[in-house]
Amino acid sequence: MSIRLDHVNITVNQLDESIKWYQELFGFEKVESGITQQGKRWAIVACNDSMIAMTEYPEKQPANQKFQSEQRIFHFGIRVENADAWRAKIKAHNLKLYYGGEIDYPSSRSWYIHDPSGHEIEVSYSDGKPLRFPEPR
Repeated sequence: MSIRLDHVNITVNQLDESIKWYQELFGFEKVESGITQQGKRWAIVACNDSMIAMTEYPEKQPANQKFQSEQRIFHFGIRVENADAWRAKIKAHNLKLYYGGEIDYPSSRSWYIHDPSGHEIEVSYSDGKPLRFPEPR
């Protein structure tokens, strides 16, 4: 059986701002939206077969704030196909990079950013080559 990640579901502080941010930076398009049974606005944005589902909770603290007991996603990754175009977006949108900026890994390079609701995103680039990892020990 073959599997792959279908989507990530996140809470956001401002739904419209988050949709616009993912559209402008990564080319996601809003494909679905509605209201939950609890009266919360939600939307799904997609790019190719990658999807991010988001539900608006304006009263919640941003995801990058320190939580004492709540669990959360540490970060999720988005892979880009053109490092130079991504670097241009970093500059055009004046994005803050974390962990010292552009990081080189053995099979890729990454940039860590936060979305408007504080979710950490690892943006990675691998020059179109499949990622290779060492054999587990």
